[in-house]
Amino acid sequence: MYKFRAKSNIVLGLLFLLSLLALIVVENGKVDVKQAWYKEKLEAAQLSEMAANQIKNHRLEKGIFVDIINDPNQTSLIGQEYTLITTDRGDVNSKLSTTNPNFAAAIVQMLKEAGLKEKDPVAVAFSGSFPGMNISVIAALETLKLRPIIITSVGASNYGANDPYFTWLDMEEVLNQSNIFHTRSVAASIGGGFDVGRGLSPEGRDLIVKAIERNKVQFVNERDLEQSISKRMEIYEKAAHGKPIKAFINVGGGIASLGNSINGKLIASGLTEYLPAGNFPVRGVIIQMGQKRIPVIHLLNVEQLLARFGLPDSPVPLPDPGDGGIFVQRKYDIRITAVAALFLIVVIVFVYLAERKHHRLGTDVVPLSNKFSSAERDQSGSDEL
Repeated sequence: MYKFRAKSNIVLGLLFLLSLLALIVVENGKVDVKQAWYKEKLEAAQLSEMAANQIKNHRLEKGIFVDIINDPNQTSLIGQEYTLITTDRGDVNSKLSTTNPNFAAAIVQMLKEAGLKEKDPVAVAFSGSFPGMNISVIAALETLKLRPIIITSVGASNYGANDPYFTWLDMEEVLNQSNIFHTRSVAASIGGGFDVGRGLSPEGRDLIVKAIERNKVQFVNERDLEQSISKRMEIYEKAAHGKPIKAFINVGGGIASLGNSINGKLIASGLTEYLPAGNFPVRGVIIQMGQKRIPVIHLLNVEQLLARFGLPDSPVPLPDPGDGGIFVQRKYDIRITAVAALFLIVVIVFVYLAERKHHRLGTDVVPLSNKFSSAERDQSGSDEL
């Protein structure tokens, strides 16, 4: 008859198989769990997709050529490498990544984490560099029924909204005329060097000014960068109508927003609820907002944002709204996990008690060989006597 021992190969093998079975049950018992603010995230992503499709249809109706190599999803949101209003270098993969409508869900999450509520004023700084991101920001703001106050730097980096005859301001106009969005810029500057187009040709600067004029937007055209920054702060404050600004969103590397390109690297991409004091070269709008303890959402380093929110890098084709871990995540079912853990605990306790009982019996019973040895010693002792 087999003697039960906890250290035996059979018992150890049985425990291994039971543990493996429990692991398989728990892994296969995972369930889809909707993430916080799922409804708002999905609505914003769907609105972002609708707006992007409107831009695409508008461009196709105008017979605009789409470069399917640089714009494989044919979004019409990817511009040319160089035009007369191209202000800076830009990465085409970053531009492709920001055409994903699910970026709007990431914006919703950051706005919610910052504690914003319906009708809160939000200051926004756009450039022409990331039209896809601009669309997602407006989609998130309108979904949450916030009050955006937008100032745009019209110039754009490579592959951004750098068509002189269809700038970001023109895209805003199309989306407002189609009633998809109800928000547009209240003011705009040329952008580029010192926010006045340094580095652009006179013709390029003139084309941007004409874009501002045809879209009937207030022209921010100050003598130097510091005055341009001050003017933006003044516009934001005036447009808030006496209510405190609850957040500041910066998209791209507009110099008036950052103050200096170095600041774009010193401030982490994403949500910063409190910006500590630092040795910033120039206190751009984002610095001044942050030091007033206004939460800032900095959208510049696209790779950091992709990693933070689990969004794909330059996806082809574009994901559908609601696709990705920012909406739904596979997680362990607590009930199944608890039952499996309890089962293993019961088995281990049973094995432990059985082994303990074996040891106790072993110490209580004196082996016969010891008894015989004692009897022999007693007998030999009596013979000597």
